[in-house]
Amino acid sequence: MSNITPSQTVGPYFKYGLTPGSDYAWNDAFSSDLVTPDVSGERIRIVGQVFDGEGKVIPDSMLEIWQADSQGRFADPQDTRAVANVAFKGFGRCGTDANGGFEFRTIRPGPVPGPGGKPQAPHILLAVFARGMTQQAITRIYFADESANADDPILALVPAERRATLIASRAQGDAAMYRFDIHLQGDRETVFFDL
Repeated sequence: MSNITPSQTVGPYFKYGLTPGSDYAWNDAFSSDLVTPDVSGERIRIVGQVFDGEGKVIPDSMLEIWQADSQGRFADPQDTRAVANVAFKGFGRCGTDANGGFEFRTIRPGPVPGPGGKPQAPHILLAVFARGMTQQAITRIYFADESANADDPILALVPAERRATLIASRAQGDAAMYRFDIHLQGDRETVFFDL
C-alpha cells in the first residue's frame, strides 16, 4: 500500500518579508506602490477586495501585478523596446487586509503587442495567491474607459457575458482610482486564464 502525500496550499502567508507594509522592521523588496520619480504617464490607484465562493472576504491572500509602462514597454530584457535606466519596473505585490482589501499605486499602462503583432488594449496582469489554492490564479485588469478593449484579441476570447469580471471602473469622485474586485468562485467568479 502506498502513502499519498497530502496536497499543499499556497497560503496563509507569513508576512515577514513576503508582503510589503507589514508590522515588521523590514526593507521591502516589493511594494504595492510602483510609481517611481522618473515614471511618466497617468498615475492611478487600483483598489478592491478579494472574495471567496461564498462572498466572504479573504483577509490573507497575496496579489502580484506586472505591467507595461505608459508607452507599452516592459522592464524586461526580452523587450528590446524598453528604455534603459528607467526605475519603473512594472511589478508590485501586496497582501489583503482584514477586510480583504488591497490597493496598488501605479500608472496606466500603454498598449502592448499581442498575438501576430496585433495591439492589445492597456491591461495589467494579476496573480492571486490564497489559502485553499494549490497554485496562483492568473487574470487581467482592463479599464472600462478604454476604447481599445473592443479590439483586444485576448479579451475577445472571453465570453461576452463574462468580460465584465476583467474590467476595472473609475470610482465616482476620484478620477485616479479604479475599482477591481476579485471573486475566486461563485456566480460572480472572475475570469482566470490557463497559462
